[in-house]
Amino acid sequence: MSLFNHRTLVLHPDFAGLEDFMISLPLRFERDEGTVIHNGRNQLRRITYQGVDYVVKSFRRPNLINRFVYGVFRPSKAKRSYDHALLFQAIGVGTPQPVGYMNIRKGLLFDRSYYVTLASSCSHRYEELFHQHFDYEDEVLRAVGHVTALLHEHGYAHKDYGRANILFEKMPEGIKIDIVDLNRLGIGPLDMKAGCKNLERLPATPAMHRIIAEAYAKDRGFDAEACFRLMVAFRSTQPGKEEKEIEALKNYKVKP
Repeated sequence: MSLFNHRTLVLHPDFAGLEDFMISLPLRFERDEGTVIHNGRNQLRRITYQGVDYVVKSFRRPNLINRFVYGVFRPSKAKRSYDHALLFQAIGVGTPQPVGYMNIRKGLLFDRSYYVTLASSCSHRYEELFHQHFDYEDEVLRAVGHVTALLHEHGYAHKDYGRANILFEKMPEGIKIDIVDLNRLGIGPLDMKAGCKNLERLPATPAMHRIIAEAYAKDRGFDAEACFRLMVAFRSTQPGKEEKEIEALKNYKVKP
């Protein structure tokens, strides 16, 4: 690239041979290559390269002010996603294997960034608990409680801890959980109240909260009943509830 069109490319050591693939990503997106997984503010595509499935997140171009901020001062969302994935792996929290990221800058202005992982082996999203039956639902909820407690014990609070960002799969050894969409992460101590509030965007009926709270409280040394009440209270103030939640809350009075 020229002096005025700068590219930053970082690859995980295990994927050092993928430089050509990474450099080709803008062209692959222009050609609509692969399968679109999500198309919103940012776009996710599953792309197969040399027989391996990768998930590529293309972050949209920021507004003019943020193009300068990201171009000079702040790390890109792709870089943050990659760095946070490494943090999660270091403490034993599942997330799709990070492959690398690429930033593209035009002059001093940030243009676009791409974050690449291996495709997760988890075939279900947390939100599916509300739309189909899983005879191991309680196991999934306990696993969510344990994983959340592990994150919080290390001072990590996922800022988009919602229905689409927790993936799960039942394995012979138990429930596998992968956390995705990692660019927004709060880092710092989380007490019981702050920890329970971090789950407010995650749909759950009071019965589901009971299971999550018991697993979470056990791992963090908190009172399970206090965690349960906090989780239900925080979630009850949130918009965008699942129909199953709404019906369950009609028969539940949030206690002070």
